[in-house]
Amino acid sequence: MTSYSLKRRGSPSQSGFTLVEMVMVIVITGIIGGMVAMFLKAPIQQYQDISRRAELTDIADTALYRLSSDISTAVPNSVRVLGCGATPCVEFLPTKDGGRYRALADSATGVGDILDFTLADSSVEIIGPPIAFAVSDVIVVGSTQSDGNPPYDITSSGVRREVSASSVSSVSFTATQFPAFAKLDSQRFDVVDGTQQAVTYSCEGTLGTLDAHGNGQAKLVRHWGYGFNPNQIAPTGFVGASARLADHVSGCVIDYSIENQRLGLLGVRLTLTSGGETVSLYNEIHVSNVP
Repeated sequence: MTSYSLKRRGSPSQSGFTLVEMVMVIVITGIIGGMVAMFLKAPIQQYQDISRRAELTDIADTALYRLSSDISTAVPNSVRVLGCGATPCVEFLPTKDGGRYRALADSATGVGDILDFTLADSSVEIIGPPIAFAVSDVIVVGSTQSDGNPPYDITSSGVRREVSASSVSSVSFTATQFPAFAKLDSQRFDVVDGTQQAVTYSCEGTLGTLDAHGNGQAKLVRHWGYGFNPNQIAPTGFVGASARLADHVSGCVIDYSIENQRLGLLGVRLTLTSGGETVSLYNEIHVSNVP
């Protein structure tokens, strides 16, 4: 006879977390999270600092590259800085073209429209490739004076003349006699865009101090289309177009001293500060003062 052993079924056992266990888990998780945060804080902060410095470097480098590109096209002896006042700046005349004028009549025929420096001449024949003039353009002839003012001056003391008409082989301009120093063996002249006109780069705002967030409070601005001033004036008096090239500027030095001028060098130091991080770039720009 087979016997069976019967076992009474009871209710299934139940398990779970007690309140004490949950509190312990939360505390331990918080401790581990705090320790991880302490280890990650320095690398994250370092990454943010590096990113900020890289951004500032890129902004400063781009601004200085634009300035260098513009200066490379400047009319000889048109760079000037002495009239900037308390605002560090540099002014110059950018060229869009250039050529040679006729200084002697044709030896075979005896004809040719020469540029006469003994009277108020108003036209000259162009030697070489034709130049695409616009009515608003100006020409600069024989810019040799180191004070930088003659290229901006349209009187008999200056070497700038407004273009009134042009053809494939000649150009007409304001009938004002050129000074004797403008007559050069090179017979060269420069063409300045009448729309662009003179150009000034200036560092405007409060330099040397930071705001509450550790940012520089000045900016680098490019001005153009404000005309031609025989004597340089501070950029605060300009009426024309402008573009901001760099923000957060905390330091700005533009050096075109007599020593640098003799060497043909424009020294520019631009310092940018953002969130307490500072980047300073220095660039020496070659200035061609040979007409």
